[in-house]
Amino acid sequence: MRLLTALLLIVLALLQYRLWFGQHSIADYFRQQEELRSQQASNLELEKRNRVLRADVKDLQQGLDAIEERARNELGLIRQDEVFFRVFSQSGGGNNAKP
Repeated sequence: MRLLTALLLIVLALLQYRLWFGQHSIADYFRQQEELRSQQASNLELEKRNRVLRADVKDLQQGLDAIEERARNELGLIRQDEVFFRVFSQSGGGNNAKP
């Protein structure tokens, strides 16, 4: 009977060790939960970015106003009857700044 009790206690100790410290332990479970929360937050940010990009694509596909706005802002294009003025600020930035 003592041998059986000792054997059962050893088996219990080994199972407890595996539960707390081994592979797929409770610590692994909590680490996986934290990674899951982090990935879900990242997914939410990417979904927001995708919604904005889809809205841009839809806007570009439906109207010329968005295309004209992009051409003006990103490429610096102007219409034939327009005059383009570039205004430089007097702050210390740009090529004229001295170290």
